[in-house]
Amino acid sequence: MRGFGGKSILVGLAALAVMAVLLPHAFHAGGAPRPGITLYNGQHPETTAALVAAFERTTGIRVRVRNGDEDDLANQLVQEGSASPADVFYAENSPVLQFVQGKGLLAPVAPAALAKVPARYNAPSGQWVGVTARLSGIVYNTTRLAPSALPSSVMDLADPKWAGRLGLAPSEADFLPVITSVARANGQAAALRWLKALKANAGSHVYPDNETLTAAVNSGKVAIAIVDNYYWYRLAYELGRPSMHSVFTTFAPRDAGYIIDVSGVAVLRTSRQPAAAQRFLAFLVSRDGEEIIAHSQSFEYPLGSGVTTAQPLRPFADLRPAPLGVADLGDGSVAVALLHEAQLL
Repeated sequence: MRGFGGKSILVGLAALAVMAVLLPHAFHAGGAPRPGITLYNGQHPETTAALVAAFERTTGIRVRVRNGDEDDLANQLVQEGSASPADVFYAENSPVLQFVQGKGLLAPVAPAALAKVPARYNAPSGQWVGVTARLSGIVYNTTRLAPSALPSSVMDLADPKWAGRLGLAPSEADFLPVITSVARANGQAAALRWLKALKANAGSHVYPDNETLTAAVNSGKVAIAIVDNYYWYRLAYELGRPSMHSVFTTFAPRDAGYIIDVSGVAVLRTSRQPAAAQRFLAFLVSRDGEEIIAHSQSFEYPLGSGVTTAQPLRPFADLRPAPLGVADLGDGSVAVALLHEAQLL
């Protein structure tokens, strides 16, 4: 059975066995298990850990965290169905949330939580709420490319002049919204031709994830790549700015490769602790929760309660992305099909 995303189209029994290991339950001094919720987390683990710790201190509700790739977790939720121990699903990209929603697995989010975030960043159905945003663009090596040589459109990377200079991480879920955007702007046939050209230009420079891809650009192994902004900022934080030989920038305003990606969170319809799960969602989009994100090293834009990032990112209000909402980016199925047809998966 085909599931969501490129890295886990089939969910095998071995994968399920590995993913089935939960963090230990917290106990009262008397030995009785403390009531809590289980979070399937596909987001930045360190930032999520800080959010969970603050929520537990504030509410006394324990959170058992299962970290993993969002597409693995989404497929697992589908496999588990009504037997899933998950109460909350926190995902890095809106298409995976739309996928899980389409399987009928999500409950409506409490209206008060939805109201903390501008409606265009929430599920149109109200079944998940946006928490953070980031933008797609390009990272390029400054010793191999001058700013004047950069492409103005994501479509320009199909030009043969980028052969041997382009890197790709096609199995990353972050790449799906870009493909969807290209298909909406130019049609699926053109998107397929574009993907085939990217594959030819990348050659052997195909990487398993965006972290490796961004590092390859910084080291000069490849000259340019399509990534979301936070991969570059995280690498710069880890290495220090003096060790950076690359820059992140965007395509031209409203280009199909310049999009806002939304990360969001949902309550599972089968949650055994729905009230506690809804409190966790409310905390993530509250001022306290969003301030943790604003000061974290996830380098994303907070979306809730009017909080702005404390990190040196381009101001969110100054962004000029393609006019696509979460409904336009869909559930990723068109992008996955195109990747398969282009033999990139």
